[in-house]
Amino acid sequence: MRVGFAGTPEFAAHALVALHESGYTIPLVLTQPDRPSGRGMAVTPSAVKRYATAHGLYVLQPASLRDGSVQAALRAVDLDVLVVAAYGLILPQAVLDWPRRGCVNIHASLLPRWRGAAPIARAIEAGDMSTGITIMQMEAGLDTGPILSAESVAIAAGETAGALHDRLAAVGARLIVTTLRALERGDVTPSAQPAAGVTYAAKIDRGERPVDWSAPAAAIDRKVRALSPAPGATASWRGAALRIVSAGPDASKTQDALPGTVVAVSASGIDVACGGDTVLRLIELQPAGGRAMTAAAFAAGRAVVPGARFDAVAG
Repeated sequence: MRVGFAGTPEFAAHALVALHESGYTIPLVLTQPDRPSGRGMAVTPSAVKRYATAHGLYVLQPASLRDGSVQAALRAVDLDVLVVAAYGLILPQAVLDWPRRGCVNIHASLLPRWRGAAPIARAIEAGDMSTGITIMQMEAGLDTGPILSAESVAIAAGETAGALHDRLAAVGARLIVTTLRALERGDVTPSAQPAAGVTYAAKIDRGERPVDWSAPAAAIDRKVRALSPAPGATASWRGAALRIVSAGPDASKTQDALPGTVVAVSASGIDVACGGDTVLRLIELQPAGGRAMTAAAFAAGRAVVPGARFDAVAG
C-alpha cells in the first residue's frame, strides 16, 4: 500500500514514524511551511519535516491546498491512501478525492465528542473522565466522516494536556498502523458517527489564559492542566503577570474569603480562595520573563502573606 502522509507537530510525527517503521511505502509527506519559533524566533521545520528529511522522504510544504498547481502536483503522486494527523490545512474536495482509498484522519478524541482543533485541552477542561483516538474517513465536513476504528483512553487524575497528548500520540500511531492493515485485508466496516453527543473543541485563544478566581478551585485546576504546557494559564500579582505551572484543589478546606485572597502560605505552596468557598493550592509558578519556581519560593521572594490578594484581572 502506497501511503501518503500529511501532518505537522509532534503528535503527527509519532504516526509518521510508526508508518515508516512498519514498512509502508511513503511517496510523499505534506507538512506546513517552516515558521519562526522559540525565543530567538528562528525559522524552524516542523517535527514531521525533521523526521521525513532525516529518512529521505519526499516533502512538500504548500501554504494552501486550494491552488490548482499544487493539486496538480499532488495528483502526479500515485497514492492508495493519505493519512492526515494534525496537519493544520483544510483539504479541499479535490485533495480528498485524490488517493484511491481517500484520506483518513487520526483524531485525538472519541468522535463525535470534541470535533475540531483542540480536543485534548477541551476534554481536560470539561472534566471528562476519558477520551481516545478515532481513525476516521475524511469528508468535507469538520471531523464528520465515518469511523474506521477507535480506542478509549482514561484521563488520569491531575493529568495535563501535555501528558495526555503524549499518551494519545502513541495510541494514534499504533492504531493507524492496525487500521491500515485491516483496510488492506478488507476487514474494516466504516460506521457513521452518532447524531447525538456532538461537541466542538474550539482552538485555544490566548484570551482564555487568565484564571477567574471566582470560579471553583476544581474548574481553575482543570483550566491550568488543559493549558499546560502551552499556552499556560496566567494570574497577576501586584500588576505583574505570572504563569501557573501547576496547582491543585484542596478539597479538605473551605474559606469564605474573597476570591483571589491568599489564605495560607507553606512549603507546599500558596493557598488561594476561589469561588464556592473552595481553595486552590498553587504549587509552581513562573514570573513573566523568569524561570519556573516553587510557589513557596515565589512567596518568600515577594512577601506573599495570608490576607493579600492576587489581582482581580490577570495579565
